[in-house]
Amino acid sequence: MSSHPATSQAFDIDEAFRRLRLAVAGYPKAAMFDLRDRGYASPFEQLVASLISARTRDETTLVVCERLFAVARTPATMAALAEDRLVGLLRGATFPEPKARDILALSRRIRDEHGSEVPDTPDALMRFHGVGPKIAALTLAVGFDIPALAVDVHVHRVTNRWGYVAAPTPEKTMAALLAVLPKRYWVEINERLVPFGKWICTGIRPRCSTCPLLSMCARVGVTDHR
Repeated sequence: MSSHPATSQAFDIDEAFRRLRLAVAGYPKAAMFDLRDRGYASPFEQLVASLISARTRDETTLVVCERLFAVARTPATMAALAEDRLVGLLRGATFPEPKARDILALSRRIRDEHGSEVPDTPDALMRFHGVGPKIAALTLAVGFDIPALAVDVHVHRVTNRWGYVAAPTPEKTMAALLAVLPKRYWVEINERLVPFGKWICTGIRPRCSTCPLLSMCARVGVTDHR
């Protein structure tokens, strides 16, 4: 448990997001949002990129996705790639062979079963092998602009550290946030908390002394900080 004194002001989610936007403005964007802003915003591109990003650093994800999308950006063109060529295009990402198989399989199903249109519900997306709740949520949020919560390690850690939710796993944090977080922030929370969690509210020794949210943060579990 944290031994820090009580916060000097009540936690206000609207004020938190106002401060977050300013806090992360100078840092690299989360990969899916960076790709969106580079012109790779279609649901299919976001689905494939989210799958590639799993357990892969954002910097690597950007390089791999730009290399891949220079060759194929639609279900039909992706499905036409030979598997060994796709594995080569995915070099640098983690697990390129299984990811290549999953990307080819979902591309063919989207082409053949969905008229080349990516389905826009979590259940339909998660019927594709390799697509879990986080990938589905990112696809809906960034590719379709449908309110969806993508909870990764940063969103999980930071929202629990704030004391905004209290949940032991990212899956349970997602459920807790769905109950309390205003829908207008469901997409933005991942966009802001990924860079915030990487550069400011880090897993080890967070930068509490210069954090703009310090006055509202309960610092749950923080025992050492900068």
